[in-house]
Amino acid sequence: MVEDEPADQLKIHAEKTMLKEVSPKWYPVYTRSRAEKQAFELLQKKGIDVYLPLRKTLKQWSDRKKWVTEPLFQSYLFVRIMQKQQTEVLMTKGIVRFLYHSGKIANMPDQQIDEIQLLLANDIELEVTAEHISPGEKIIIKAGPLIGLTGEMVSYKSQKQLVIRLENLGQSILVNAAAALVDRL
Repeated sequence: MVEDEPADQLKIHAEKTMLKEVSPKWYPVYTRSRAEKQAFELLQKKGIDVYLPLRKTLKQWSDRKKWVTEPLFQSYLFVRIMQKQQTEVLMTKGIVRFLYHSGKIANMPDQQIDEIQLLLANDIELEVTAEHISPGEKIIIKAGPLIGLTGEMVSYKSQKQLVIRLENLGQSILVNAAAALVDRL
């Protein structure tokens, strides 16, 4: 009977490992420069749930101005996968690597992806920065198109703005929010 104990322990360990990941998670993925859209399409063809946040910006050249659609985060996109699908994602043309945080592959909370989608769906003027922003007061938007969005109220470039921190990307999204529309948390 003693011989069966290690096998039972391995079985219990395997079951616990399987229980840890019962639903897919969002993972930020680093792409080759300017390869976000190509990688997005290839991942979609593989049947992988992928999100590439895009925004329209006005670009100016010496002879003309033009509205272009570009990624919100240069060289990043997000995949919603099970851990066992990571290799399949890495084998996709244009994908360089997963992002790591504290020695592990970083994942993004569903709420952060939902907040990015909410911001982009409402055509809100926003700014993405990798600059360090001092902590601010925790707030929630109580009315308007961004109702329910949480973040911090900070002073940035002499203006009060809502900041949504994406720690795993090392970036923040800044949004102008009227003081009348926010409550303290």
